[in-house]
Amino acid sequence: MDLRLTGKRALITGGSRGIGFATATTLLKEGASVGICARDEQALGAAADKLSELGTVFHQAADVSDAAAVDAFVRAGADALGGVDIVVANASASVGEGPSAWANNFHTDLMSFVGLIEAALPHLQASDSASVIAIASTSALEAGILPTANSFGALKAAMLQHASAQAKALGADGIRVNAVSPGPVYFDGGVWENIKAGMPELYEAAKAGAALGKFASAEDVANAVTFLASPAAGHITGTNLVVDGAFTNRFAF
Repeated sequence: MDLRLTGKRALITGGSRGIGFATATTLLKEGASVGICARDEQALGAAADKLSELGTVFHQAADVSDAAAVDAFVRAGADALGGVDIVVANASASVGEGPSAWANNFHTDLMSFVGLIEAALPHLQASDSASVIAIASTSALEAGILPTANSFGALKAAMLQHASAQAKALGADGIRVNAVSPGPVYFDGGVWENIKAGMPELYEAAKAGAALGKFASAEDVANAVTFLASPAAGHITGTNLVVDGAFTNRFAF
């Protein structure tokens, strides 16, 4: 299938590794140009160098928990790429407990998504195939496998609600808004690699709970994101696409 992404311009937060890096890679292979940000300037530069072998890449260090940094990234990225057709809100503070973790997830996961749409809106309105993708989590859909309540799932659930509301609000402008909710995703340096090393019983229990017998790869999620972001998914908006290998215990109607 031709996803018709040649010439499209995408901005991705948290693009130096994992799902963000895999999404940038897949979009570049489909003919898009990309802009990525992350907090770690050294890791970001290394990722951009590798991605630039595939096409046009802009990168700028940014802590997306800072609203001004999100705005600056979008402005600079739009200037460098000549506009914006796709935005992917991927940056996350991951799992945490206590007030500081809740505040961190609130600003890093939820408010960066809010700010990303607001900053990119004029560019998306000028696009003939505008698409917004929020990277949520199956932790937003049911109580997670971790033994305690935490901020991650709750704030990812808020992202899903905001994505759905924005799909309604921005539809008249031709802007599609969707979400992708991965289950456990294994990649080098990721959360589940750390769990495998530090909590092997939890890792094996989670892996056993996946119907396919394995965790998703970052590329599995990136493929779903790329499809939803593309004109090939032109009549799909307000959708949450779950990529979990039947990990969650729920009905999906």
